[in-house]
Amino acid sequence: MQIHIPTPLRAYTDKQETVSVDGATVADALAALTAKFPAMQAHLYSPEGKLRSFVNIYLNDEDVRYLPAGDATTVSTNDELTIIPSIAGGCCTAACCCR
Repeated sequence: MQIHIPTPLRAYTDKQETVSVDGATVADALAALTAKFPAMQAHLYSPEGKLRSFVNIYLNDEDVRYLPAGDATTVSTNDELTIIPSIAGGCCTAACCCR
């Protein structure tokens, strides 16, 4: 299966845009990714081993969090995972604390 790596995390995958891994489930595929590129572990998972809340994982355009089996969803070699980190910020147009 292919895992698409966002630009900010490519520094930890030898600048690869897409990484090929094997795995029976979403969780297995992510484990294979972090085994292949150990530096990714800290960027995807908390010290307790939970997927970080600001990391969104999509399986073929479906948010894994909303799939019935979550990261235990089975995958095939033709499936694709996409990692999308949440981005905060924006433009402050009101007269508030942005001075």
